[in-house]
Amino acid sequence: MTRKRRKRSNPWRILVLVALIGGMLYLNRVVLPNTDPLFVPTPTPTRSPESFVNEAKALYDEGKITQAIAAYEDAILADPENPSNYVELARIQILNGDYEEALKNAELALLLNPENPLAHSMRAWAQNFLGDSLEAEASIKRALEIDDNFAVAHAIYAEILFDSGNFERGAEESRIALELDPNSLEVRRARGYILFNTQNFAEAIEQFDAAIAINDRIPDLYLLKGYAYYAMGEYDLAIESLNQANALNPTDYEPDLVASRVYFTVGEFAKAAQYAEQAVNDAPANPRLRANWGVMLAKQGKPDEAIEQLSLAIHGGTTEDGQVIEGLPLDYDLRIIEYYSTYGLTLARADRCNEAVPIFQAMLSLVPDNEIAVYNAEAGLEICQQNLEAQPTPAGDEPASDP
Repeated sequence: MTRKRRKRSNPWRILVLVALIGGMLYLNRVVLPNTDPLFVPTPTPTRSPESFVNEAKALYDEGKITQAIAAYEDAILADPENPSNYVELARIQILNGDYEEALKNAELALLLNPENPLAHSMRAWAQNFLGDSLEAEASIKRALEIDDNFAVAHAIYAEILFDSGNFERGAEESRIALELDPNSLEVRRARGYILFNTQNFAEAIEQFDAAIAINDRIPDLYLLKGYAYYAMGEYDLAIESLNQANALNPTDYEPDLVASRVYFTVGEFAKAAQYAEQAVNDAPANPRLRANWGVMLAKQGKPDEAIEQLSLAIHGGTTEDGQVIEGLPLDYDLRIIEYYSTYGLTLARADRCNEAVPIFQAMLSLVPDNEIAVYNAEAGLEICQQNLEAQPTPAGDEPASDP
């Protein structure tokens, strides 16, 4: 399980957020009270902010995450000075995979209440998912300074530490969190995350199930279960969990991507290609998804289609609607080596060695210490040599014979 990466936060972000908060406060306190309503024949009752919050909580409890997000956004419009609404919105957005929006709302909450430990925790969690590990650790430490017995903060700190390579402290923080609050979804999720990454897969599934018992409509929990079942070799159960994750959040490519690898593992290449294509449909400009689809197409016996997708992934290009696909540079990432190997070998077997040979040469020069890459490159060059030797001798070039 990998975290999504992004560039560091723009230093102008806080100024923009301050301006946004200031604008809302000015509108709420100055403009609206002094503005006479136009064309209003009779007073119309308006909903209270509390009614939107209650609606959001009920929708969340029912597992209607998208609707709950919209209800919290309405609550914020009705009461822009209440930091708790920003925090709860950020929390749900993280569970739904909307990390950028969650970070913005956590920071808005902190502008209104800098001493809110949950807001600092949600900020840290979003930052960690987005790859800002140093900022995430600073944020979560601030949350724990405010409340050292806050279980959710310990749970998020466990994930941050573990993702930073501090495995022992991460595991300890997850145990502290569990002792403080065993009924917290975030706590159970974090403990399961640690157990999964220490290859205690069955125990991890128990923790994910405990989190699901708290709320069974969070797609991320089923995705994590799918990973664990996949690692255990329980492929049918893995597909079942991944399909549940996909049903709850159809726009996320991750469940489809993982499902394609599961079917690839068991040799069902047509299904693998189907799920890989669905992943590409969710994020057409993602080169790794294109490459994964190309691998599945190659295994399915569709070399031309495989070459098309792998070429887009490796060399870059554009989607049908004009989105830019940035090519994947070759490095020691095993998945990248798989993509380059499949691309080069598929080209060689299609007798397109003028395109394949540069791929093999790059593999030999850029990743010479990877045995798989070297083996595949040498095998591909051998195929190209055989293709060259098998070409018919042009007429008039026959070797001379004795009279």
